[in-house]
Amino acid sequence: MTGLVWSQEFSVASVEELQGAATSIGSRLAAGDLLILTGELGAGKTTFTQGLGRGLGVREGIISPTFVLVRNHPSLADGPALVHVDAYRLESDSEIDDLDLESTLDSSVTVVEWGSGRVEHLAESWLHITLVRPAASPAAGSPAGQAAPTDDDDDEPRRVRIEAFGPRWVDQQLGALV
Repeated sequence: MTGLVWSQEFSVASVEELQGAATSIGSRLAAGDLLILTGELGAGKTTFTQGLGRGLGVREGIISPTFVLVRNHPSLADGPALVHVDAYRLESDSEIDDLDLESTLDSSVTVVEWGSGRVEHLAESWLHITLVRPAASPAAGSPAGQAAPTDDDDDEPRRVRIEAFGPRWVDQQLGALV
């Protein structure tokens, strides 16, 4: 396994700022880049991916691939396509392998939600991005310690941590993003 090259952490105050930071990151990505997104349900993984897509210049309409597992978003320019994966329901390495991500990895930017500890073997270098929403109090009827997602808290602040692994990122800091 390749070791950590650098990391950075920052806060965003809204979905707009989250997508803005992701758009900035997306504009710096290249074919072959692998991003692994981590965060609880509702943390903003797909929202972040929408910003990445904007920065990459891919076709709009990025939605969660939860039920189809993989969505391909072609470039509208000369850049790489975006392959958006949701590994949440996958239970084994063989199910990850069945997605055949290797066939598009070199020509696309691949984003895998819920992929931590499961897809790092696909590339020599990757970014691990963790999204954290502030702790909310449990809602009535929710299991103890769990907050029920609501539609009115999308603009809650979030912490974003980016960890870079592998030689691709040795000289490639992302700088100020927000």
